[in-house]
Parts: sequence; C-alpha cells; structure tokens
Amino acid sequence: MIPLPILPKPVRSLAATLLVAATLAGCSQEGSGPVVVSVIGQRDDFAKPLVHLPDPGAKLILEATAQGLVAFDAAGEIMPALAQRWIVVDEGRSYIFRLRRAFWANGTRVTAPDVARMLTARIESLRRLDPDGPLDAVQAVVPMTGEVIEIRMAAPRPFVLQMLAQPQMAVLSRDGGTGPYRSVRRGNALSLTPIDRSTGDEEGQDEPVHPSQLRIMRAERAALAIVRFREGQSALLLGGRFSDLPLLVRSGIDRDAVKVDPVQGLMGLTVVGKNKLIDDDGVRAALNMAIDRSELPRLFPLGGWATTEQVVPSQLDLPRGPTPPAWAGLSMDDRRAQAAAAVATWRAANGEPPVLRIALPTGPGATLLFGLLRRDYRSIGLRIERVGPDADADLRLIDEVAPYDSALWYLGRVGCWRKIHCSDAADMQMQSASLASTGEDRANRIAAAEALIQAHNGYIPLGAPVRWSLATKRLTGFQSSPRARHPLNHLFRSTN
Repeated sequence: MIPLPILPKPVRSLAATLLVAATLAGCSQEGSGPVVVSVIGQRDDFAKPLVHLPDPGAKLILEATAQGLVAFDAAGEIMPALAQRWIVVDEGRSYIFRLRRAFWANGTRVTAPDVARMLTARIESLRRLDPDGPLDAVQAVVPMTGEVIEIRMAAPRPFVLQMLAQPQMAVLSRDGGTGPYRSVRRGNALSLTPIDRSTGDEEGQDEPVHPSQLRIMRAERAALAIVRFREGQSALLLGGRFSDLPLLVRSGIDRDAVKVDPVQGLMGLTVVGKNKLIDDDGVRAALNMAIDRSELPRLFPLGGWATTEQVVPSQLDLPRGPTPPAWAGLSMDDRRAQAAAAVATWRAANGEPPVLRIALPTGPGATLLFGLLRRDYRSIGLRIERVGPDADADLRLIDEVAPYDSALWYLGRVGCWRKIHCSDAADMQMQSASLASTGEDRANRIAAAEALIQAHNGYIPLGAPVRWSLATKRLTGFQSSPRARHPLNHLFRSTN
C-alpha cells in the first residue's frame, strides 16, 4: 500500500465503512462476469451529467453513453467516436467529419442536421465559459449531407479536436446518446450494455453478449468504493482526487493496484471574495507567498506529483517560459516576513483583518490542506475558516484537469469571465489576442496576459491536479491517462 500519513480523525469514516464490507452486493470480480466499476461521486452525476460536469461520474457516463464527434483514448490521443473519419482543409479553417452509422435510443437514425444543431448549442455554451479558447473562431456548424458535417472557422485554431473530445460536446437527445453503451438503472447501479453500431441495437438481441462485455457502474462515496474494491466486489475505481487520497491509509489495497494519472491542470485557490482586504495587491501577494508548498508532497505522496508557484505550469504554447512570481527566489522565512509586513501595513491602515472564508471540498485530504493553510496564514497574521464547496467564500479551491494543452485554458480559467479577482489589463490582452492578425502577435499578447495574471495573484497555484484510480491486474486494457479519461469499452479482461 502507498505510504500516507496516519490521521485518526479524518480517516475514521473509512474505519466505520469497513464494518459494512460484508454486506456489499455484487459478484466477485475474480470471475468472468460483468466488470463492476465504482466512480467517486453522487447518483445525480449519472442522472444529470451535463449539469454536474466536471464531476468524474458525469464525465464517465457521458463518455460511455453519449460520445461526441471524437474522443480521447486512455493514452490521451484523439480517436474516432461518432465521426468515423475527418479531414482538415483550408489551412485549418474547415473541419469536415463523416459520421458513422448510429442510432438514437428510440431507433431513429442519427443524421448530420441533428448533430450540427446539437453541436452549435454545445459550442455556444462552451464559449461563454472559455471565450478565448479554440472554439472562439467557429463561424458555423453546417450539415453538408445526411452523413457529413463541416465546422467552419474564421481563423485557424489549434486544439479544436481536443475541445470536441470534451464530455461537454457529447451528442445526446432526450432519450440518451449513441453509445458505445446503453444504460439501464438496476437499483443503486447502472447496467451498461454495448450497442451494435450497425443497427443501434443492444448487442445480444440477435446473439448473447459475453458477460465480460457488460459494465455495472456505481457512483458512491470514496470510502465505500475503496472497500468494495478491496473486498473484490469491483474491478475498477475511478475519480480519486487529493481530497480522498488519505482514505487509502490502512485500507489493505495492494500498492500495484493504485494508478496515478499524469495530468496537468489547475489545483489552487482562486480569489473570489469582494472585500477591502483581498482587494489589496500586497495582501493577495502575501496569501500566495506564505504557503509552504514543500509540505504538500508529504500530505499527498504520489510518485511524479509536483507543486508549482506558477499559473501556467510549463511553456506549452507560450513564446517563452512561464513567468515566475516576484518572490520565487526568496527563502520561506523571507517570504513569510515580507507577507507579514504586508498584512501589518494593511492592519495599521484599516484595523483588524476579517476572517477569510476558504471553500474546500469534503474529504480528509481537504482537511489536511486546510490545516496547512491555517498554519501558514496564521504565521503572517491572518485567520481563516473553512466553508463548504458551494458556500460564499473569499478563496475557493479549483481542481481541474486541462482539457487542451494551451496557456489559453489556464489563463481563461482564472480570468474575469469566471468571476475571479482579475487584472483588467490582462483581460484586454486576452481579448486582443483573438483579433491578432498573425500567430506571432497572438502568442505575444497571450504571453503579456500571462505575466499580468501571474503578478495579479488572483489565483494561488499549489500543484498539478491529483487523479488516481484502483484497477485489478485482470483489466489488461487499463492504463494511466494524461487526460484522466478511461473509456469503459477499452478495459480488456484477462480470463486467466
């Protein structure tokens, strides 16, 4: 098992859950029956997935039952989904997709006009959240024939296919999507049956489906999912995050079963409150520099996981390396002394600082993080209190995997459109980048925005997102994913 710190109170829920292990339903995953999958989350993630994105259960059910034109495979590469093939022409200004033969749940054929209409609505929705992203230049989604659609761009944009592979781009009607599975609720679980692509029927109407092709999927608490896996009642657990990681302490899970996804993205605190304290530039810088990030790997000991002090973790498509914070070269003691001085200056002018509310998810990992933040902020003269993830807050944790490999996503995700304390100058640079006449000019404007956002301290980076799974050795097709995507139809199963 992986070496994690022993924390009596946060992990008591796991100890209590161990008592109900004997009552867990389902067939042992040592046989050749359906593959039982647990995903950490709530049942509503399955019932209303578009509403509950980016929760892992919502992503998984959309990926399983309602793919978009393209999808990510487990290696993070683009693969065909509803589109069987495509071409990119006119120097990246036109994407033409030929749809595979597909059917809705009611038996009617999926047509290009259906898909074009749904994709147009999805693109408009995504652009409201990511106005400077790869879809900003989409002019129209046009059905060319009954089986061919074209996405017309005003200008070339990289990463269009990566955006089309996002779960938000799932094509589905009121009755559901086009597969690769059809779902039926069975008590507290979903039963997934593969769809025959040539007819739209559940495979098995003409001839029986081998049980190993079926999937039984549950959304449940992390502690229960871990116990279910440990007791051999499931073959796969998905959706593990930093907040659940301490639950593996003393769980009896074999270390080889723990799979860590090498993802990139944002894990840190966004400044979202509106008060005089966090409007102060010096105080926001103090909040950023006071955190001892060297302590985080001790709390979340995963191989390869790294902390960061930068908004954009690596160069990606910037014309230079990402901007380090102004205090990057200081020792921890010097950083705290400088941060405490900024808080003292504010206190002298304004009186005692208010208590800052920090919105964190549930789970023992979040409790560990809060303890670290409380200690570090107390050392510079600030008090904090923990509130729930949906409560009004001054600081709110963001924990998301990057959907595409561009600095644009990182900057946009912590920008003004997301109601985060932001730099107006940076926002203007981002908007002007969309109108740039050359690729070089566009890259330079994005780089200018990156430097301004880093200096503004509206986002306090901690590290890469933590994503982990549990998988039995029998799932020979399972692999760690740089996108944290694990298609259920790629879980080959050994019969040995």
